[in-house]
Amino acid sequence: MAKTMRLQFDVYGRRIEIEATADGWATFIPGNEGKRRPAGIAIPADLDIDEIVQYLADLFHESATEQHPSVRLL
Repeated sequence: MAKTMRLQFDVYGRRIEIEATADGWATFIPGNEGKRRPAGIAIPADLDIDEIVQYLADLFHESATEQHPSVRLL
């Protein structure tokens, strides 16, 4: 059984998990208790990991603050 690729990003101070699926990418917001809920963020299936960072930065740039000025892969 193949392991699912799951990535975590810090999106201007907010943690987002992105999981590769057969149809592209699924997004989740992780909770403190280990559960997660759908984030409702549509990410184009043809983006690679480096492009996802830029896509999230473009999508959520208005959330940038001095304390959280960027999007980064964790």
